[in-house]
Amino acid sequence: MTRIYFDNAATTSLDKEVLDAMLPYMTTHFGNPSSIYSYGRETRLAIESARKKVAQLLNAHPGEIFFTSGGTESNNTAILSAVRDLGCRHIITSAIEHHAILHTVEHYDHLDQVTSSFVKLLPSGHVDLADLEEQLASHEERCLVSLMHANNEIGNLLPIKAVGELCNKYNAIFHSDCVQTVGHYPIDLRKIPVHMISAAGHKFHGPKGTGILYINDNIKIKPFIFGGAQERNMRAGTENLYGIVGFAKALELASANHEKDSAYIQSLKTYMIESLVNNISGVSFNGDFKGSSLYTVLSVAFPKTEKSEMILFNLDINNVCVSGGSACSSGTDIGSHVIRAIDNNPNKVTVRFSFSKHNTKEEIDKVIETLKTVL
Repeated sequence: MTRIYFDNAATTSLDKEVLDAMLPYMTTHFGNPSSIYSYGRETRLAIESARKKVAQLLNAHPGEIFFTSGGTESNNTAILSAVRDLGCRHIITSAIEHHAILHTVEHYDHLDQVTSSFVKLLPSGHVDLADLEEQLASHEERCLVSLMHANNEIGNLLPIKAVGELCNKYNAIFHSDCVQTVGHYPIDLRKIPVHMISAAGHKFHGPKGTGILYINDNIKIKPFIFGGAQERNMRAGTENLYGIVGFAKALELASANHEKDSAYIQSLKTYMIESLVNNISGVSFNGDFKGSSLYTVLSVAFPKTEKSEMILFNLDINNVCVSGGSACSSGTDIGSHVIRAIDNNPNKVTVRFSFSKHNTKEEIDKVIETLKTVL
């Protein structure tokens, strides 16, 4: 039986064109980019061409793009740099950020290097901008604001420009985890007042283990990893050559096909909402699912019953790959911190469906039939 994969917010499959772009750098073009002979020069050229391509697609300068191992490293680097190099003494974030942000902020808070607070959330799961401004205004010391561009569980989109303008007004550093939006939306870094953003290749059909940290030219930070001059002295260690080439190719393809792919994926999400409402009684949805929300993500709440508590297990048995995120905690499964923060209803079981250009309406039909059986 064919597997149905609806967990694209966790990771996507690698595009064949991306693999084809990477393969020469796994085989014939294997030189260390730091070597001065021809093998090294050709791989150095590949990295710098990838940097230029990524910068062009995000409307940044090549010197503002740093390649990393992915979103987690980029997030860690941004937070450490804000605290250590940019004089931030208070961090404002939200209770629904990715753990790569929450655990890092917690770490520096526990070291007593900073204080931290959560911005209030509206019932829809969106950030309360009035509360954000109030918090920024109340701190005399410099703040770091770290808020994700799109939530990976419920899909809510941040009004990133408005947040950036507030940060500018109060001289705060603004970092945004854009892992779910780079490769899915056109992002113009000359038009968004943001100091740093994080992205990861495997969220838009690129390779795992590769990402970027954009650092605006106006701020200067020190390395997170020491011991070499790679990435213009910003990140020591031999570069993930084929990952970098793959990241740039995946972003190029995603940008070129954005209009067609996003319209198609949005139609799948809309179809799934309609199919669930028409076939499953008591179903509801988390976040601003029909408003300012990722077209790739749908967070569904099912009424809690003995059968729905086993829903992920039963979907897996029926070859349907999805992820959970219910607010309950049973055994080691403590559930989703995101769902707890926005709607701590113990009588609901949450499942996240996330879509890609490779999914079909036929797959949605099969999933609905499976749900009717298992529920």
